[in-house]
Amino acid sequence: MKFFNTAGPVNCKDHYCLPPLKRFNLEELLYLIDDKKYFVLHAPRQTGKTSCLPALMKYFKGCLI
Repeated sequence: MKFFNTAGPVNCKDHYCLPPLKRFNLEELLYLIDDKKYFVLHAPRQTGKTSCLPALMKYFKGCLI
């Protein structure tokens, strides 16, 4: 049974959630990373910042295989 999470990263298997990588412009972020630029993930509380970072790490792991 899924439920709403209000603390810590969201686990999409257990919690109601939007796909984490759909919340920001992935193409623009990859461009910044390719150009070795700094970026800041800034947004109001409980908008998915913490959940986006592990999803981004999984995305990069999938690119390396």
